[in-house]
Parts: sequence; structure tokens; C-alpha cells
Amino acid sequence: MDIVIRQARPAEYEALGEITAQAYLQDGLLDFGEHDEYLGVLKDVARRAAAAEVLVATDGDKLLGGVTFVPSGGPMADIARSGEAEIRMLAVDHTARGRGAGEALVRACVERARATEGCVRIVLSSQRTMHGAHRIYERLGFVRTPDRDWNPIPHLTDITLLTYELTL
Repeated sequence: MDIVIRQARPAEYEALGEITAQAYLQDGLLDFGEHDEYLGVLKDVARRAAAAEVLVATDGDKLLGGVTFVPSGGPMADIARSGEAEIRMLAVDHTARGRGAGEALVRACVERARATEGCVRIVLSSQRTMHGAHRIYERLGFVRTPDRDWNPIPHLTDITLLTYELTL
């Protein structure tokens, strides 16, 4: 497989939104399933692309997955502070998993962070059950930052996102 990482094209937004939504649903990452408000956010790639950089992994003309790279704060940042970039909404189609697309997307984000003036660190949030993603992050040198763990829905006490960072 020849994986290419590049900027998402508007014609791919709908398909990438569906890949992202299905990855989260099939992995049980949405507490309210098909009724979860976050599902709409995951599907709205155009909105993400207007506020950050959306990258895709492709093999020929097949879309394998994507990620949102937030270079320096703004409306798409959840936890990034000054001098930090952030990785958001990493997702790979279930049929394409295990081929390196997820790792290639994370590597592309790290490269972009290194090329961003003033960026000293890249950060991300992850759900506890995303063990495959955690292995990728740790293999690439990310370390856990438990002091930054947070809950996006405070009234639900069992939803704590784990955080990771990579100093550049």
C-alpha cells in the first residue's frame, strides 16, 4: 500500500465526515451513540477545514482516514496553549486499519507542528479505550500528561479524556 498524506479536498469532506463518524460509532466512543451531539461535529469537515488544517490519508483514489491539525489555537483547539499545536479527530476507516494510515497522519501533524513558527509542543486528547492510538502516540515519542486530562461533559463524571504531548 502506498499511503499519501495531503490536504483534504472539499469534494472529500462528506466522505471523510462519514469515515470519522463511523469510526467513533463502531469503536463505541460516543456515549449517546447515533444521538450524540458530537456526531454532527465529527461529520462537519467543512467547518473544521475553515478553522484548521484537515489532512487525509489516501491509497490511490481510496480515502483511508483523516485528522484535524490545529497549528496555533483558534476555535478548533481543545487544550492547546500558547506555542502548542493540537491533533484532533484522528480516524481511520475500519477496513483500512493496521496498514499504517493512522501513524502516517500523526507523523504528518508532527512535521507540520515542527514547521510552525513558535510551536514548541504538540498536544492531543484521547479516550481511555483508544489503546491502538495510544500505542502510536507513545511509539512516536508522545508522553502522557495526566495533569491536563479533562472532561468535555462535566456533568458525566465517567468521561475523562487522556492527554498526551510531544515536545518538539
